[in-house]
Amino acid sequence: MLFEQERRLLERAGQQVIVYCRSNSEAQVYSALKGVALAANAVWSSSSYREVARLLAREKPDVVHVHNTFVMVSPSVFAACHEARVPAVWTLHNFRLFCPAATFFRREKVCEECQEHSLWRSIRYACYHNSRPVTAVVALMLAVNHRRGTWTQGVTRFIALTAFTREKFIECGLPAHKIVIKPNFVHPDPGGGLDGGDYALFVGRLAPEKRVSTMLLAWSRLRTNIPLRVIGGGLQRAELQAEAARLRLTNVRFEGYVEREKTIAAMKGARFLVFSSEWYEGFPLTIAESFACSTPVICSRMGAMQELVEDGRTGLHFTAGDPEDLAEKLEWAWCHPAAMRQMGAEARREYEAKYTAEKNYPMLMKIYEEARAACAASDGDH
Repeated sequence: MLFEQERRLLERAGQQVIVYCRSNSEAQVYSALKGVALAANAVWSSSSYREVARLLAREKPDVVHVHNTFVMVSPSVFAACHEARVPAVWTLHNFRLFCPAATFFRREKVCEECQEHSLWRSIRYACYHNSRPVTAVVALMLAVNHRRGTWTQGVTRFIALTAFTREKFIECGLPAHKIVIKPNFVHPDPGGGLDGGDYALFVGRLAPEKRVSTMLLAWSRLRTNIPLRVIGGGLQRAELQAEAARLRLTNVRFEGYVEREKTIAAMKGARFLVFSSEWYEGFPLTIAESFACSTPVICSRMGAMQELVEDGRTGLHFTAGDPEDLAEKLEWAWCHPAAMRQMGAEARREYEAKYTAEKNYPMLMKIYEEARAACAASDGDH
């Protein structure tokens, strides 16, 4: 989705965009007997390297912008760019470079053991798809390419989506001078929302790291009747619905997957959005969408969330994993509708200042120009 948004952003501005994509559905053709071949492809795809090298020689692009190399593309594309002397820009949407699960989250809490100790910890815990063999493939891909210097040599500029994630990547060992910050954006502009609202809203995947369970516990502690709409699907839906029934939360409604237009309408009509994640998050687009709809956000006080949501101005913070604290913030927000309307107006101003397509385009072009200049300077050094 974000890849497509940036492609359309560039094309609307008159830039020529050449797309190279491979689908991870290709991996399904590998039988168990070819598992070794798939693992080798994930570490270094010779076919992607050759295809990208030919594409660079034919098209001679000013810059290559990469969004995802895992699994089928592989890090080999950066070697192709490096050898062709074409600057490569890479948007880091998650923490895959240093965590096979990509989340720094395990067993319902933040986990950075792979960074603190070794990538092989992930194999012990079967962090990727709950499979030790598959996790081993991811860990091998990371270990081999870290040792080769694939990313530090082949990537001209890394794009971090927030200041928090930039600092985290620096802690993990990426060169600070190569990491720039550019947030995601919301387009088209949905327009500001309604004044107030008669329900709270959650939008997102129903997955362990999103900690909807903490939100349900908070709802069970409320003294005020606050209707909650839960939009989103995921593996935890049945489990969470059962938990809501056990807690007798008759004011919580699970709506499943809802198309974007109706989701935006729900955001516009909500008094506030609850974002209960207990992992760091990359850039929660849901928060930017909520801001665009003039809807304040009550979020966990951690990672990118506390950076995007200014406590008391565009929303409220609560202590991650603490249903008592969340319940207290929910009660206050519901009982102070005028204050929440003011926060909603501030949230809309935040969107207009930072997260529109018009604000994003010059930021992206500046990064491309810096990458081209850095690549030219590197060529001169040789």
